[in-house]
Amino acid sequence: MPLEFPLRSARLDLRPVEEADLDALLQVYGDPEVMRHVGEGRPVDRAGAAAMIAAYRAHQHEHGYAFWAVIERGTGELIGDAGLERTEHGVELGYTLARSRWGRGLATEAGRLCVEAADGPLSLPHLVALADLANPASARVLAHLGFVADDVVEAYGRPHRHFTRAR
Repeated sequence: MPLEFPLRSARLDLRPVEEADLDALLQVYGDPEVMRHVGEGRPVDRAGAAAMIAAYRAHQHEHGYAFWAVIERGTGELIGDAGLERTEHGVELGYTLARSRWGRGLATEAGRLCVEAADGPLSLPHLVALADLANPASARVLAHLGFVADDVVEAYGRPHRHFTRAR
């Protein structure tokens, strides 16, 4: 069953990313502190952010899910991304939020919307997630979402805790 957007929680809306989101996402992806635990661990430039948006849009078209724009309902601002992606590890949950929004439970809230979509309309039986060993906050978010750490794997050139969650 296809998803109907936006996915909504008390404080957030999730929707597919659009090309028009480039400037807002560049604010997130261009922040070295935000990106130190994401991907290669480095901020991305405008071309890199545009490539990420194109990849997310293609993934959405092909699989019916991807990383989605996270919109803060109270302000209408795009504050990051959250979603699901097919990777070598399986269907992986991920999220990246602007530093100004850290510590408010928004990553857990966005992650919960993604898990509900996976369990419900997408009928995905199993999810994985990775958390940089140097990012205990992300590990706590995953634990709140019902993920269990089961291994340490090398990803993006550094060790990550590997988490799984079955429906």
